[in-house]
Amino acid sequence: MGTLHVLDHPLVQHKLSIMRNKDTGIKEFRELLEEISMLLTYEATRDLPLEDVEVDTPICRCQTKMLSGRKLGVIPILRAGLGMVDGILKLVPAAKVGHIGLYRDPETLKPVEYYCKLPVDAAERNLIVLDPMLATGGSSCAAIDFLKKRGCNSIKLVCLLGAPEGIKKVMDEHPDVDIYIAAVDSHLNEHGYIVPGLGDAGDRLFGTK
Repeated sequence: MGTLHVLDHPLVQHKLSIMRNKDTGIKEFRELLEEISMLLTYEATRDLPLEDVEVDTPICRCQTKMLSGRKLGVIPILRAGLGMVDGILKLVPAAKVGHIGLYRDPETLKPVEYYCKLPVDAAERNLIVLDPMLATGGSSCAAIDFLKKRGCNSIKLVCLLGAPEGIKKVMDEHPDVDIYIAAVDSHLNEHGYIVPGLGDAGDRLFGTK
């Protein structure tokens, strides 16, 4: 059964508060999203399996541990998910990156697919889907659907902010997927935006309107 993990670490909450501020500029917004993504991934990878290995230190030979089993794959939902990738790759440089392109129809609020490119061995990897704003949950659910249809069965979702409506949708439709998030906000407004939120993450990342 999937679990909701809210990372209420003081550093995460501090950085998130700066990101919420409408006067925070593009450069700082990008840097903070990268930093929070790294901290969220630190938690999301806590259960990765380890194996015993032997290494030679400058002092002696010793037994220690390294990652074993499946490798990681990082799947940002375009375009705002791109802002989370670099932080994760700093933690796990060997992770492969796929991309899923979705946009939300402004009238129906339903996700529309326009691009999907995955690592050839995606089904053999532990995948982390990146979606900064878990609003209606439509895009995240659609992305997870695409992955499952391609044989992927080890999936986690990492988000910056979420609304209760979107979280419920993901947990209802994909009860096997754990969600890692920095904060759960109040609700969605009539335009499908998270309240209080931080505006459109993609626009704030890339300076568009």
